[in-house]
Amino acid sequence: MKRSTHKILTTHVGALPETSPLDREAPDYPAKLAAEVAAIVAKQRAVGLDVINEGEFTKGGDWLGYVEHRFGGFEQRPASATPLIAQGRDREAFADFYRYATERGTLFFMPGRRNSMARPSWVCTGPVTYLARAEVERELAVLKSLVPPEDAFLTATAPASLEVYRRNEFYPSEEDYVFAIAEAMRVEYETIAQSGVLLQIDDAWLPALWDRIGIAMGLEAFRRRCEIRVEALNHALSNIPEEQIRYHLCWGSWHGPHVYDLEMKNLVDIMLKVKAQAYLFEAANARHEHEYEVWETVKLPAGKIIVPGCVTHSTDVVEHPELVSQRLQRFAKLVGKENVMAGTDCGFGWRSHPEIAWAKLEALSDGAARATKALKFN
Repeated sequence: MKRSTHKILTTHVGALPETSPLDREAPDYPAKLAAEVAAIVAKQRAVGLDVINEGEFTKGGDWLGYVEHRFGGFEQRPASATPLIAQGRDREAFADFYRYATERGTLFFMPGRRNSMARPSWVCTGPVTYLARAEVERELAVLKSLVPPEDAFLTATAPASLEVYRRNEFYPSEEDYVFAIAEAMRVEYETIAQSGVLLQIDDAWLPALWDRIGIAMGLEAFRRRCEIRVEALNHALSNIPEEQIRYHLCWGSWHGPHVYDLEMKNLVDIMLKVKAQAYLFEAANARHEHEYEVWETVKLPAGKIIVPGCVTHSTDVVEHPELVSQRLQRFAKLVGKENVMAGTDCGFGWRSHPEIAWAKLEALSDGAARATKALKFN
């Protein structure tokens, strides 16, 4: 993992806007994918990002759907109930808004993409297995042909987030089930890490379920639920050096009020239990920016890095670079400038117009340069 030895380094969370959606079944898909990834790598370098990826193009831009064909042990069935993604206290309190936004398709996805509310319903009916090592290796080959491994990351999804869309009818307990998913995903995680590329674990659903099931459970029970899922994730990461892992935690990132998000102060200790060197989290949007204060009382463990979001997908207003600099300086004063990288709240793919996304990433790089100067790196 690169560290901030002479400047504030920049990165992002993963999903970037595609020039045009690719048909994964088309005969010319490999050639078109290579061309699209080359273009997105060049754009990231042009705006000054230091640690970059393939825009999640090799996953079709979908951090959840990409695994649908990678697992064995599941069968698809009609949904038997309203999906968790369409439930929650936020939806109850702002029912008119959610009805309005859902009708217009503005909560989760860009025009022309699959509706996140209508994902397939999967049921676990046998042992969970992983079937796609070769596909991961192809993803890595595309990325490594363009970016040195030490400058690159590839995303993969946490067991806790994969569990949400997959009902269990095979394992005797929730805990057994989530550990089975983790054991299957170990293949993907280790394949990425063994390539030398940084492994990023995405886990939006870990905290986002507070709004759906956690409030009724109570904080203590929900925290224990989260801890079990972190234990499962760490089980899957056990063979990977900590310095090759970065962990992204967010609150689902849909364009809504988020009034019932669980506060960072109730999650930060659980987040720090994840076996990772770097932690990426929301810190730029209006619901979570104030939570930088958490680090006034929470001590960042030695050797760890935080990557707060300094620009956000949640608004089309492009942040001023000076604001980005101010945000970075706040964190640097609390945890040490060498322990901070500049990041984004969440992915821009499916959420932001490409012009806006790239303007925000340019502001991120400019703001990091200003913060570097202000913090007087040697």
